[in-house]
Amino acid sequence: MPNWNEVLKQIQDFQEQHRDDPKVARTAIDVVRRKYLQELFAHTQRNVIAYYSGFLSKPGIVGLEINDEDKNGFMMAVHRLDRRKGLDLILHTPGGSIAATQSIVNYLHKMFGRDIRSIIPQIAMSAGTMVACSTKKIIMGTHSNIGPIDPHLRDVPAYGVILEFERAFKEVKDDPARIPIWQTIIGQYRPTFLSQCEDAIEWSNRFVREQLRNVMFYRSRNKVYKAAKAVRKLTDYRVGRQSHERHLHYEDCLSAGLKVARIETDDTLQDLVLTVHHCYMHSLMNTASYKLIENHLGVAFVKQLREISVPVPQLLPVQPQTVQPVQPRPS
Repeated sequence: MPNWNEVLKQIQDFQEQHRDDPKVARTAIDVVRRKYLQELFAHTQRNVIAYYSGFLSKPGIVGLEINDEDKNGFMMAVHRLDRRKGLDLILHTPGGSIAATQSIVNYLHKMFGRDIRSIIPQIAMSAGTMVACSTKKIIMGTHSNIGPIDPHLRDVPAYGVILEFERAFKEVKDDPARIPIWQTIIGQYRPTFLSQCEDAIEWSNRFVREQLRNVMFYRSRNKVYKAAKAVRKLTDYRVGRQSHERHLHYEDCLSAGLKVARIETDDTLQDLVLTVHHCYMHSLMNTASYKLIENHLGVAFVKQLREISVPVPQLLPVQPQTVQPVQPRPS
């Protein structure tokens, strides 16, 4: 299967072949990407939905995170799929809203039951990890990562806030002279913020525990223990407190007790998944798209910027079909 450069060459060749018809040439990235999505389906005989965020190539854009609008994309992608074939969900995301994640997972379970596998070609962090833990198996490569599920409020780690309050209490108790120092720090937090952090932690932990018990460890006799162990590993802020961005590799997931499989055990699957991943990376880097939700039938929900900030000279301007959610009429 083609690597990064070979995928780019295929896109360029398609554009060159249709240079006399710019309208067709602009679909090059779509054509190549959808070709390999279809080949992945042909290999697994399982429905494929790819969920890709451009958080690596277009950082700082509002909407890169998992949010409620994504439900429209998943509804569009699921429509007309043969749900008896299950679902392989390819994830590439920095995470996002707990509420939106819970809602999307609930919807996918209603559509496919427990027959969902998650595939992580590169990174699925935070709420993306929560989605992966809601599937029956996580397929990862040597290069793949998930991340801790500790929630953030206003870009502040909830676990960090709690530890800071604990530290403040201990230091002030031991040395009252430190009160002015901690007053300045703690004073930056609004009232009830500590309670909100505690509630967010409990919410995310409870959700992941329930998903692990009901899906991944559904047939395990000791599913309660396994789920609790996995959540402890995924929320051990004291181990990785230096960064919420701590990457958890295959071995870390295995030690946490998660059901994970190496993508390298199936050469064809590995080649197809990585080729699909390269296609999405080209789509996010070389077009105005910053989020794509797409199935193997080529049905896509695409969010785009109004213009590309950095021109890409080696490619013709590409404008994948963008589907915006339909606004309901007032009743």
